[in-house]
Amino acid sequence: MSSNTFGTLFRFTTFGESHGPAIGCVIDGTPPRIPLSESDIQIWLDKRKPGTSRFTTQRKEPDAVRILSGVFEGLTTGTPIGLLIENVDARSKDYGDIAEKFRPGHADYTYWKKYGIRDYRGGGRQSARETAMRVAAGAIARLILNHRLGSEVQIRGALIQLGPHKIERSRWDWAEVNRNPFFCPDAKSTANWETYLDDVRKKGSSCGAIIEVVADGIPAGLGAPVYGKLDADIASALMGINAAKGIEIGAGFEAASLSGEENADEMRMGKNGQVEFLANNAGGILGGISSGQPIVARLAIKPTSSILSPRRTIDIHGKDTDIVTKGRHDPCVGIRGVPVAEAMVAVVLADHLLRHEAQCGPITR
Repeated sequence: MSSNTFGTLFRFTTFGESHGPAIGCVIDGTPPRIPLSESDIQIWLDKRKPGTSRFTTQRKEPDAVRILSGVFEGLTTGTPIGLLIENVDARSKDYGDIAEKFRPGHADYTYWKKYGIRDYRGGGRQSARETAMRVAAGAIARLILNHRLGSEVQIRGALIQLGPHKIERSRWDWAEVNRNPFFCPDAKSTANWETYLDDVRKKGSSCGAIIEVVADGIPAGLGAPVYGKLDADIASALMGINAAKGIEIGAGFEAASLSGEENADEMRMGKNGQVEFLANNAGGILGGISSGQPIVARLAIKPTSSILSPRRTIDIHGKDTDIVTKGRHDPCVGIRGVPVAEAMVAVVLADHLLRHEAQCGPITR
C-alpha cells in the first residue's frame, strides 16, 4: 500500500492498524532546537482519544504517545521524529461475524477489490484509529508555527452541525467548545444535541456532522500557485480524513448565490498601516495565497457506517446477505474528527511556512 505520507517539507508517514499491536508515525522536516516533550503532544491526543463520553466509542485507549527519536535533551534535533502509540483495548472477536461481509458505506468492499485481502478487525488500516497519529503530527506542526510566528497563531475547530441540527452562529463562544463533549461553540445547542444523539445511539444508528476550523494569526503570503495553492492543500488534507465527504473554504458553496458586490472582500488601510478587510468570504485565502485574514474551512462528515441496524450487502463469495455490525463505534465520528481536522490544517500551514522560507526567506507580517 502506497500513499501513507502527507506533506512536502514538513511531512509525516503513518503506520499501523486498528487492532494491531501499535500505531505510529515518522515525521520529517521539523526544524532543530524546538522544545518538544511527550506532554506537548499528549494534550492534543487527549482531545481525540476514545471513551471520553457516552457519545463516542467506548473503546478505552489511553493513546499514550512515546517519542522514539528526533529529540535530545528536550529539543528537536532536525532528524526524523518517531512516535508510537500502543493499542491496549482491541476486541477483535467483535468482528468475527463480518469477516466475509462488506459493510455498506464502508471501505471494506473497495479495499477487497484493490488488494484482494483486508484486515476486518476494526477495519484495519481503514479505521479512524489511524487519525491519532495525524493529531500527533499536528501537535508538532503547531509548535513549528508558534516557534516561527509567535503564540498569536491559533488553530481551533468546532462542531457546527450535528445531523440536521445547526448551531446559532450569533451565540458562538470559543470558550464553550471545551466545556461540552461535542466541541460545540453554542451552549444552547448542546442540550438539544445530547437528546438527539442519545436517541440515535440507543437505536444503534449514526449521524453525520459539519466541522469548522479557523486558523488565526497566519500572515499573508503562504501558498504556492498554481499547483500548490494553500486552499487546495487544506482541502486535500481535510478530504483525506475518514468519512469526509465535502469541503468548503470561506463562504464555500454559498458563494455561488452571492453577487459580485456581495462576494468581494473590500479593503481599507488601517490606522496601524495594515490592510483591513471588510468581509472574509474568501476564507483568508486569495489566489491560493493566505491574505492575513482568519483561514476558515469546513468539512462535512458522513454518518458512521458501522451500525446495528440490519443492512443488505454481499459477501466475498458474491452472495447476497444481510449485515449487523457489532462492536464499539462512534454514533457520530464528527465529534472526534474536530481535533483531527485542526491537526491537518496545522500540518498544511507548517509545511507551507517552511516552503515559503525555503523560497522567499522569513515571512513578514
